[in-house]
Formats: sequence, structure tokens, C-alpha cells
Amino acid sequence: MSRIDQMFARCEAERRAAFIPFLMAGDPSLQMSGRLLRALAAGGADLIEVGVPFSDPIADGPVNQRAAGRALAAGASLPGVLRLVAEEREAVPCPIVLFSYFNPLYHYGLERVAEHAAASGVDGVLCVDLPPEEAESEWIPALRRARIDTVFLAAPTSPPERMRRICSASRGFVYFVSRTGVTGERQSLEKDLARQLKRLRKQCSLPVSVGFGIATPAQAEEVAGLADGVVVGSALVRLVEEAGESEDLPARVQNRVAQFVGGLGRRRSGWSRLLGRG
Repeated sequence: MSRIDQMFARCEAERRAAFIPFLMAGDPSLQMSGRLLRALAAGGADLIEVGVPFSDPIADGPVNQRAAGRALAAGASLPGVLRLVAEEREAVPCPIVLFSYFNPLYHYGLERVAEHAAASGVDGVLCVDLPPEEAESEWIPALRRARIDTVFLAAPTSPPERMRRICSASRGFVYFVSRTGVTGERQSLEKDLARQLKRLRKQCSLPVSVGFGIATPAQAEEVAGLADGVVVGSALVRLVEEAGESEDLPARVQNRVAQFVGGLGRRRSGWSRLLGRG
């Protein structure tokens, strides 16, 4: 079992959803990002998504786009992100998944990315604009050899046959996009989220995490009753944007994460029970 597998098994045994925060590496600086990684873990994060800044983040809303721009302006890059993970790996016990677009990975070299990510302590990679059909020949084999989990996105518009392919290509978990469009905070969740997740689970034996649009602890609690993991990004990135290099930023991030984690509560159903495993 990978570290991600072990984490979801532990959360399932505790009958709770995993809390998965997103951090844009390099915003406002790589040095501060290291402190924020530790703050996320101290606040109760079960897995951390670390964003690799990219100049054209088409799947991201304004908050994350601005964060990527600030990180690039501060000099952050894929090699710097990998060094960041390596430096903080011992202090951050939870799994780390890189959230990246394909361009930085391709430019760096896919085999080289896999090798260096594994050496840094990366547990998984989610390449947001790489569909599984285009990943099968080089990307997936490279990460399999490096024993890194491949995470792919499923959307409300994905038909059953595509969901099956996404689940087959994924390891660790499947990331379900709660709504069409880009990342960003929303005032409410999609009304048919439960139905969409039920449809996905019919095609998938992996844990399912839900992201895009979860902005408040109340929304996170609602999603936690349906999914195996809850992803919160823009709400935390906005906090970083507002505070900048403020000395109390790590404490503020840790407290906010603790608020989300404290509200998740007990789950009504879990992936292993739905599959008849417990």
C-alpha cells in the first residue's frame, strides 16, 4: 500500500473523510511555503496538494491564478517545488500530491520528474490538463516505476465509460470536480452532488475526493458525508493572498485548517462499505 492508500484506510477505519488542503508553492515565497506546509499538517491535514505554479492555469479561478502569478514572480519553479518537498518531508508526515499542469512536467522531462519526485518524497501527482488517454504511453509508466500514485480528474459531465477509464488509470484516489468550470469559492454546493458521486462509485473501487468550490467548514461537512476526501483550495489561498509575508500567516492557516477539520464529523458511508469491504 502506498502512503496515500494507508491514509485513506486509516480515515475509513475512523469513519471520517480525509481533509485535503491545497497550497500554491512559492506564494508568497518558497521559504514561507515551507512554514505553511508544516502549518497545514499541524492543523490536521490528512494529505496536502502542492501546486506547481504555471503561467497559464486554465482550470483555476482568479484566486489561484493570482497565486500562481505571485509564485512565478517570486522565482518558484518545478525544481524549487521538489526541493521544498524534500526539505519539509520529515516535518510533514502526511502524503503530498503535486498539482500541476503538463507543460512544466514535459519541459522538465517525464522520467526525470518521476525520479526526482520520488527522491523528494512526493506520493502522487495530479496533472490537471492531462487526460488518461494521453498519459498511458509515457506518464503513467514513468510514475508506476517510481512508485508514485497517479491521480486523475472526473467531472459531472464524464460518461460512465470515461469514468471507468479514469478510475483504471488512477492510483490512491480519484479527484471528482464538484462542478463544471474553474476552481474557486462558491456560496453553495451542486444540488445533485450525491447523485453524481453515486454514479462515479458504480465505476470505481478507489476512494473519491471532491474539490472545486468548497469554501466553508459547513460545505466541507456536507461533502464529508458523501465523499472519502474533501479538498479545499481557494479559501486557503485567499487567506495567503490577504496576509502575504505576515509573521502570523502560518498560525492563521493552521487555525483555519483546524476549523475545517473540526467540522467534518462522522461519515454516513464510506468507500469500503459501499464496496462490501466492511
